[in-house]
Amino acid sequence: MVSLKNIARALQARRKSLGLEQSDMYMRIGMKQQQYQRVEAGSDVRLSTLLRVLEGLDLTLTLTPKTSQTVDEQVNLDRYKDDDNDDLDFWLGTEHSDDQNQ
Repeated sequence: MVSLKNIARALQARRKSLGLEQSDMYMRIGMKQQQYQRVEAGSDVRLSTLLRVLEGLDLTLTLTPKTSQTVDEQVNLDRYKDDDNDDLDFWLGTEHSDDQNQ
């Protein structure tokens, strides 16, 4: 799970990479330095505040589902999904029943 502190560190790193001071955020998004300082301190902020900060730092919010499988694992599983029908025919003894009748 992502923590508020991790998000705050990422925002601070992005701001610094843009060469901005906390006080510069007022000109970018109308947020006073003291308020912005709370964001970077990891305070629990409203979603609308976070979205404003992201906009000011030229960032977007992306939501991704949690999964226990990597994309590569899922692709490999999908490759064999249709193969199950053949296995069922084998175990039920119905495999090649058309050939046996000829």
